[in-house]
Amino acid sequence: MRLIALIAMLLFACAAAAGEALPTVADPVTNKRAVNLAEQLRCLVCQNQSIADSNAELAVDLRRQINEQIAQGRSDGEIVDFMVQRYGEFVLYRPPFNAVTLLLWLGPALLLAAGLTVLFYNVRRRRAQRDERPLTADQQQQAERLLAAGSDRERR
Repeated sequence: MRLIALIAMLLFACAAAAGEALPTVADPVTNKRAVNLAEQLRCLVCQNQSIADSNAELAVDLRRQINEQIAQGRSDGEIVDFMVQRYGEFVLYRPPFNAVTLLLWLGPALLLAAGLTVLFYNVRRRRAQRDERPLTADQQQQAERLLAAGSDRERR
């Protein structure tokens, strides 16, 4: 009888201590939110991976921070803004299009345009060189002498 009373008191104590269920990483919705946010943020150590992909200590800390902020009820925008305020826009895996990141976004197109310009210029220049004037009689005789002298040396 005492055992049953002890078990009943423990169950009541646990029920009384239980509070509102907070979202955890075990919660699929919260977990998906945390993963989506982690994929949007760059690992500042690895620099070519998101914090979702990185195993660096900083990435683990940032993922933990995301989970804590989700548990505090912050929105995705608030969490991203917090990370940008703390680490700068470099933490964003897809930075916004603004004056600071203008070269980042337009750089590849500018390099492509410059490459095509150089290619077009070189092709045009080669065509112009190919359409040169024919050799004069003196130049033709000199070329034949040089070729004949070269073929004489090869025979020896």
